[in-house]
Amino acid sequence: MKREPLDPENPFAAPSSLPYGLPDYTRIRTEHYRPAIAYGMAEHRAQVEVIATDPSEPTVENTLVALERAGRTLQRVLVAFFNQSSADSTPELDALEEEVAPQLAAHLDAIHLDARLFARLEALDAQVRAGELTLEPDTAWLLERTRTTFVRAGVRLDAAAQDRLRELNAQITTLATVFGREVLAATNEAAVLVTDEAQLDGLSQDARSAAARAAAERGHEGAWLLELQLPTSQPQLVTLRDRALRERLHRASVGRGLGGAHDTRATLLELARLRAERAQLLGYPHHAAYVAADATAKSAEAVEDILSRLAPAAVANARSEAAELTAALQQDEPGATLEAWDWAYYAERVRAHARSLDETALRPYLELDRVLHEGVFRAATALYGLTFAERTDLVGYHPDVRVFEVFDTDGSGLGLFLADYWTRESKRGGAWMNNLVDQSTLLGEPPVVVNNLNIPKPPDGQPTLLTWDQVTTMFHEFGHALHGLLSAVRYPSQSGTEVPRDFVEYPSQVNEIWAWEPQVLQAFAVHHETGEPMPGEWVETLLAGRQDGEGFRTTEYLAAALLDQAWYRLTPAEVPTDPEQVEAFEAAALERAGVAFAPVPPRYRSAYFNHVFSSGYSAGYYSYIWSEVLDADTVEWFRENDGLRRENGDAFRAKLLGRGGSVDPMEAFRDLRGRDPQIEPLLVRRGLTAAVQA
Repeated sequence: MKREPLDPENPFAAPSSLPYGLPDYTRIRTEHYRPAIAYGMAEHRAQVEVIATDPSEPTVENTLVALERAGRTLQRVLVAFFNQSSADSTPELDALEEEVAPQLAAHLDAIHLDARLFARLEALDAQVRAGELTLEPDTAWLLERTRTTFVRAGVRLDAAAQDRLRELNAQITTLATVFGREVLAATNEAAVLVTDEAQLDGLSQDARSAAARAAAERGHEGAWLLELQLPTSQPQLVTLRDRALRERLHRASVGRGLGGAHDTRATLLELARLRAERAQLLGYPHHAAYVAADATAKSAEAVEDILSRLAPAAVANARSEAAELTAALQQDEPGATLEAWDWAYYAERVRAHARSLDETALRPYLELDRVLHEGVFRAATALYGLTFAERTDLVGYHPDVRVFEVFDTDGSGLGLFLADYWTRESKRGGAWMNNLVDQSTLLGEPPVVVNNLNIPKPPDGQPTLLTWDQVTTMFHEFGHALHGLLSAVRYPSQSGTEVPRDFVEYPSQVNEIWAWEPQVLQAFAVHHETGEPMPGEWVETLLAGRQDGEGFRTTEYLAAALLDQAWYRLTPAEVPTDPEQVEAFEAAALERAGVAFAPVPPRYRSAYFNHVFSSGYSAGYYSYIWSEVLDADTVEWFRENDGLRRENGDAFRAKLLGRGGSVDPMEAFRDLRGRDPQIEPLLVRRGLTAAVQA
């Protein structure tokens, strides 16, 4: 690829001069991305060519370290671009992403299929095996992982197979981009417009105000727009009393992508087929086997084992919960059948009756800014000695983004944390963490990380009041942020969350426990108007009800995880060819797995399952429950050692968070826990029966 000069006025022509290397979004415009990406790819390829043609014998410095240093311009551009395209997209950014996706796939193929580079890696490995070269542990792991990356990319295939692999990679990246774009469009289009305020009975005033604002922004003055979140279950279903509106909202949610202008079914079928073909080309029976082989699970059979062991007990618990909810429903509508759109509403009714506490009562005590400062940040201070200061002089990629400088225990600057919590049409659904700068001592770069959520934005001047699920999501995503912020590694490819997919959720899930820690909860759970703390008996009730609804939550999650596995255990010939077959395949897969329970649909249905068709979780959605085994066991470790203490935080930081991907992840876990993980704490947490262990 010819390297055309990059205009010096392009903000990517040189590293950002802002603190911590924060991309200068005050200067970045859409038109800057295309030339910067093209230049970055050409520069990276030229740097790699120098490594591949080096006449010197391979060394760590001229091969491994050189590869780590290469491509920094491209990296700077891509992290800024993909962060913006996911969190504040435009039609122009969407088109550009679709255009560059196959180019980037080809670029990576050109590197990972380069036999000259692989020969240098093999030569280094041979020196190690012969005892001629001794590597430090992080470098040894880097060599192992880099070699594995090349092999899994197809470097050992013959020329014809590599040509086909390049075609597959280009098609897959393009279609994954298309799927994500269409899911966002379908989700925006499916928002439910309400013109009669009486139908909103039960919806809190701040939620109504947010819905009125959303309607006005789309040209519907005097109406209310119930915007959809990515998962199947929508938060408004908890309080809406109008059963017909609940049904309408639920059907809008599950109908996304099933026809119309944004039908995703043909795209997801082609993605399943192409990934299956690629897996077979690389020597695996199916894509699920290919993914598991490079994760801590090691095999698709191990994944199947844990999911199939948990499913029967989870569904049994869900059916027990359903019987209780049906009784409550029939008090209102005798003879009625419990439907999916009834579940959240009656679950909250039953919980409120049993616990004398409901979601509506809690929300005034869960104001976003206080949860952030007195909850999320306070726990990080107690555990790791971190402190936070908002930097209003620094800006993000959207006016809603807030920038915080993070200081270490000795007062030195550690990195930046960007918080982007409100939903908007230009942001994809769900919640996630991104790195804008990977921590690396080799490059002298501190971390810059972003958390994204999708909380409805209230009108100006009104507080953002959260649900309890949104509170725990804030803690969860900040757990990912801590993994990035506390990274203390040499090589950028090992920074923070650069760990196997079925390990990456582990630290974030551990961080959720501090939302429930009484001293933390009592600090952030304060009424936004009166300043009064949440009543002590409410706190006790909230803590006592932690297992409420676990049958539903575990079943909806397992249904999605099993659905993901079903799609990606297919051979190319087994993937349906007709988009109209998607729903039938889904129903059969859920039935076969024993999780087909109509009142509890999968957390994501296939047509809007962004995680596994667009994002990086294809055949990997099992990762959450797999990581939760480690998480629940680690929570026991914290409890055994008196919980929220600096000594515990320092140990977790040193033995796990700080090591990022510089070591075998299970070695890091064993170093912390002193043994392999045990499943029993997870079973207790999820309220699953001992029969699961059989």
